[in-house]
Amino acid sequence: MKKMSLRARVLTGAVAAAALSAGTFGALSANAAQPAAAPQKPAATADVSGRDVHRTSHLTAAAATRAAQAVLKAAAEDNQRVTVAVVDRNGNTITVVRGDGAGPQSYESAERKAFTAVSWNAPTSELVERLENAPNLKDIPGTLFLGGGVPVAVDGAPVAGIGVAGAPSGALDEKYAQAGVAALAR
Repeated sequence: MKKMSLRARVLTGAVAAAALSAGTFGALSANAAQPAAAPQKPAATADVSGRDVHRTSHLTAAAATRAAQAVLKAAAEDNQRVTVAVVDRNGNTITVVRGDGAGPQSYESAERKAFTAVSWNAPTSELVERLENAPNLKDIPGTLFLGGGVPVAVDGAPVAGIGVAGAPSGALDEKYAQAGVAALAR
């Protein structure tokens, strides 16, 4: 899937905002012309008990950015050019930073490593070993079983994943990803 350029995303966002504004203005204008209706009760409400609700924690964008910067700094100290991706608990990308000089393949690889790490709440280097007993794991869409992805957990529950790609080995990628986790612990 091809990613849209920044210019295309900004233009698309502006068009969407204009359409939303026009629709909202039209709805308000239409409602203003009609007499006020009696307030309606909601069709149904439920007071759900706490045992029926699952709550999750998510990493903030500021924390994800801090982790990504720590990864790039650690890689630069070793003169490595990498890309770092940070995804939330659901595998949605929070941030991706392609370091100066990082290879074009590193962008997608970093995202997939981060997704894989958070999905299994384990470093991808450990997950590579699981492929020996369950080779079909590699067929799950969006995953990448190469070293370089680490989960971020709070009280043992995953809240994010950090994926790094572009160093000469998965072990180095994982070392840099761990630097991102360490930055979050400070």
